Amino acid sequence: MAKPKLVISSGAGISAESGISTFRDAGGLWENYPVMEVASADGFRRNPELVHKFYNARRKDLVTKFPNDAHKALVDLEKYFNVYVITQNVDDLHERAGSSKVLHLHGELMKMRSVSDPYYIEPLDMEHLETTPQTRGKRGDLMRPHIVFFQEPVPNIELAQDWVYDADIFVVIGTSLAVYPAAGLIQCVKPGTPIYYIDPNPAPSAMGMPGVTVIKATATEGMKKLKEILIPAKQ
Repeated sequence: MAKPKLVISSGAGISAESGISTFRDAGGLWENYPVMEVASADGFRRNPELVHKFYNARRKDLVTKFPNDAHKALVDLEKYFNVYVITQNVDDLHERAGSSKVLHLHGELMKMRSVSDPYYIEPLDMEHLETTPQTRGKRGDLMRPHIVFFQEPVPNIELAQDWVYDADIFVVIGTSLAVYPAAGLIQCVKPGTPIYYIDPNPAPSAMGMPGVTVIKATATEGMKKLKEILIPAKQ
């Protein structure tokens, strides 16, 4: 018998518990940089050196961080469900925890891609954490961070919408439901599909939404509660 399809939409809140900061925690500043200077298409055109420097620092920080219990709980759920993770986060903590199906909406910090060909992507590793505007890939392309900047389209959003539409259960973890198009995924759920929303400060827009069970808690605490809800029914 096929396992039910459990689709997760994760945001900054799940990574914050691993010590990864977000610009929204500081009123539009990200590590003291105005976010549009380091995370927008215009910012990259104006000052690519600054943008490369910024993401070099994010990578150096990321490799010192580790998956937390919320990431690990999602892996545990694979024993009972086909778990699909859609994340707004650019870190690799879901993968490092062991999640087998992860779709990144906003790019991946540990990868770089061609400036001229968005489909040509190369991985980075511990020995190669830094890039510059002069960095070239293996085939000679000038490279940039593999990040979906503000003002750029989100290439994986249609696949994410398909995953959500096919979900038997949909879970939102650690997101303000304010960043589109990711925030709109909850509207793609088929009527009657159970939805769980985990966040210590749930978005008012989700309160009272039909079919939504709000778990007001951090990602780690909320995942403990979610496992208590979901797993007994599967045993």
